[in-house]
Amino acid sequence: MNNFNFSDLLTTIPAFIVAIVILVGVHEFGHFWVARRLGIRVLRFSIGIGKPIWRRVSPKDGVEYVVSAIPLGGYVKLLGERSDDEQPIAAEDLPHSFHHAPVWKRVLVLLAGPAANLVLAVFFYWVLLLIGTLALKPVIGEVTEGSLSAQAGLHNNDLITAVEGREVTTREDAVVYLFDQLLEGTVQLTVRGDQGAGEVRSILIKYAGQGDLSDPQKLFSGLGFEFWHPEDPALIETIAVDSPAQRAGLKPGDLIIALDGHAINNYSDLVKSVSSRAGQNVQLKLTRSGAEIELPIAVGEIVEQGKKIGRLGVGRKASPYPVSMQVVQKLGPISALSGGVARTWDACVLDLRVIGQMLTGKLSVKNLSGAVGIAEVTGHAARQGLLTFIALLAFISVNLGILNLLPIPVLDGGQVVYQLIELVKGSPVSERVQLIAQQIGIAALIMLVSLTLYNDIARHLS
Repeated sequence: MNNFNFSDLLTTIPAFIVAIVILVGVHEFGHFWVARRLGIRVLRFSIGIGKPIWRRVSPKDGVEYVVSAIPLGGYVKLLGERSDDEQPIAAEDLPHSFHHAPVWKRVLVLLAGPAANLVLAVFFYWVLLLIGTLALKPVIGEVTEGSLSAQAGLHNNDLITAVEGREVTTREDAVVYLFDQLLEGTVQLTVRGDQGAGEVRSILIKYAGQGDLSDPQKLFSGLGFEFWHPEDPALIETIAVDSPAQRAGLKPGDLIIALDGHAINNYSDLVKSVSSRAGQNVQLKLTRSGAEIELPIAVGEIVEQGKKIGRLGVGRKASPYPVSMQVVQKLGPISALSGGVARTWDACVLDLRVIGQMLTGKLSVKNLSGAVGIAEVTGHAARQGLLTFIALLAFISVNLGILNLLPIPVLDGGQVVYQLIELVKGSPVSERVQLIAQQIGIAALIMLVSLTLYNDIARHLS
């Protein structure tokens, strides 16, 4: 029920640019560094695309360093990498040409970009674990009556201590392991009642293939539980422009205490009551400046999964979590490095499994997010603080590394396939085949970008 406001752009756009520059810059530096170490000549290293706004040619090795106007990408140009846009290569320079290098060297150069992103993720996770970060304990809040979780015996105030035998101490770990295991159809939880002070129990949640669980926005509603959170009063802080709330005359600072005669004790009560009254006219009772007011309002509606859901267009400021719900993650240098490697590995495995499930139609493509979604979450993370921003960069860096390993011709993984085919058949893949494959790859990427853009827009409309 929150709205994105214009002031958020002041952090969203710069944060997005910084994230892209760091992630793409490190990716391209991986190609650059390995190529030079293997004796392949680098002609240009560019951060950004489009018209150059700064350039410098190194007098030592002739590499042209460029910063371009559009900070949404970058590239490394190698000698002999694309024969169609270069002058003939002198005989003495052939040993330093990309296409005249042994296949194993070319493969290493191509893999170096994705590898650099994974190394960057390990470094970011290492920094986070070394500095120490606050996280939330995976304590269960409300469990929906009759839900999968309720049927399995999950209770309010249960603390999740393990998912499929893997120890968890934070909500982040619990969510990652939950999502990973739900791809298999069931999930085994180890919990302790009374926020960790009670008895240990084993819970088996069986997932029968409901489509809701494959949609990230439906994961917990599909399981039938949510994590514990402070019970905030239904105190209005923000009102969306041209929303039902604004049209009805609601104001920031209003405290809603009843809806159609039913008491509203907290913000969660308000959300549940409004969600079930899409398109209806209701009567709100609220307090404003110490006085009680009755206010009629026409509830707005959105459609999710074919179901109408009521919306007012209001938001509230969340209360801080108590110390009892927080846990500090802080390790020594060696343990933090080991933890960084483990987190990166887990993220890689999850990414590959998710991609596989999407390709087979077992997982919703709504998990995909594009530039709009990434920009929004990077802006939100930047507003939460530097450590949250670093954690998001680590997550995206893993995704960027894995994405570029996919065997799509215009990506690093597709180029590696070309090299391996050449190694097997003893000659390069024909230009005609490469052209056709490239066209297919571009079409696939256009479809992917279109789908992610649609998902981003759909999330905003909902």
